[in-house]
Parts: sequence; C-alpha cells; structure tokens
Amino acid sequence: MFIQTESTPNPATLKFLPGQTVLPTGTADFPTRESAGVSPLAGRVYAVDGVTGVFLGTDFVTVTKADEVDWDHIKPSVLGAIMEHYQSGQPVLADAANPQAGHAEHTGEDGEIVGQIKELLDTRVRPAVAQDGGDITFYGFDKGVVYLHMQGACAGCPSSTITLKMGIENLLRHYIPEVTEVRPVAV
Repeated sequence: MFIQTESTPNPATLKFLPGQTVLPTGTADFPTRESAGVSPLAGRVYAVDGVTGVFLGTDFVTVTKADEVDWDHIKPSVLGAIMEHYQSGQPVLADAANPQAGHAEHTGEDGEIVGQIKELLDTRVRPAVAQDGGDITFYGFDKGVVYLHMQGACAGCPSSTITLKMGIENLLRHYIPEVTEVRPVAV
C-alpha cells in the first residue's frame, strides 16, 4: 500500500491519500481523541503523540498536529497508523456510527434561501475545500447572516477567514441578495 500526502493551506494539517475509499459518502470529523471512539481508523491515528485532530473524507484522511510538534517527527507514525488500519481489515467507522451528511437542517420561513445556500455550498465550495483536506457545512441562517461550520484542514487554518469573507461570502451575496454576511461557528 502506498499512501500519498499533500500539504494543505493549514500548516498544522496534512492530507493523507490511502489510494482507496475512506468513507463511501459524507465526512466524519473527530476534533478530540474522545470523539474518535467510533472510528478504529481515527483511534489509531490519535494514538500517535502530537495528533490533535482527524477528519475523514471520501478518499482522504486529514490529520492536524499540535503546534509544538514537527511533521518530520510524526508523519512516519501517522502513515504507519493508517497502513496498519487498512491491513487490519477493521471498518473505518463502527457499525453504529454514521458519516455526517453535511448540512444542518433548517426549518422556518427562509427555506428557499437556505436551499439556495446549501446548493451553492455543495456545488461550488465543498468540492474546492475537500481538495485542501477539509469541509465547510451549513449551520444556520438568521437575519441575513449565514453560519458555517469548518472542519478538517479548514478548522483553525490561518487563511480560513479570508476564504470565508472574500470567497464564500462574496459568492453567496452575489447569487443570493438576502445574504449579508458569513460567520464561522465552532460546534
């Protein structure tokens, strides 16, 4: 098995490509060691000292490290953990765990606007940020403000504010006049 790695805009995060499907659909975010209990793969990666986040996509594993740790020191261990997982034959997620479909549900009078927001995120934004090892999902819409949840390489990325304001906010405001602002949320 050959696992490729790619850098991301977030210097604390690397994208690992095992050359096979990680999740058939959706994503799974494990921002803490405790949250990784439902994923044998994420649990193995978290066993590497210095790992502070694991995010799973359809064909990649995004790993975030602590600031005081160098990639040169932990990258071989992370590669080994991913390889061990695939050789073990264990599932990526335990039976009871389901990948996240993405967006939060929205009920209310702004249903049509929210539908347009989700459509633009799915067709224009999410594919681009997945290439960088992350995901951005709809969290809420209130009085013109769109709330988005950033995951994987996007969470904590120094350029995420610019991406939100200059990229996503401008895109949504261009196509949906009711949108006035975009803000990140921590879940």
